[in-house]
Amino acid sequence: MITYQTDGVKMPPIRRRQISAWVKAVAATYGKRVGDIGYIFCNDDKILEVNQQYLQHDYYTDIITFDYCDDALLTGKKDTIAGDLIISLDTVRTNAEQQGATYEEELHRVIIHGILHLCGINDKGPGEREIMEAAENKALTLLKEIN
Repeated sequence: MITYQTDGVKMPPIRRRQISAWVKAVAATYGKRVGDIGYIFCNDDKILEVNQQYLQHDYYTDIITFDYCDDALLTGKKDTIAGDLIISLDTVRTNAEQQGATYEEELHRVIIHGILHLCGINDKGPGEREIMEAAENKALTLLKEIN
């Protein structure tokens, strides 16, 4: 089940059914099924607090992905992804402006970025950022097809 919540912000203008179908379709391209996924939209203050409290990072970010896939493994659901994705709408807006993208485009990119992490794609090591960007672009193309 995919849930959408807010913490200190208004719900962004997304079509939840469409996004949920898209997330499931993207996960399927990696041989994964969607278990419990929780999107939590917040502001910069909240994501900084979460970053400091749980990751000991003292900076803002657009998304933090908490991966619960190990829990799925314990229940025998090896092909199931699960996690909480905390998204700062403030940083999404700033990134959109800096990258010349629309807010909606950047929000979609961040929404799927966390799912790609849960599917096993990383972006911190050498060459991984390019792999992640290619996967995001492929997923965004799929979203257009779902529309």
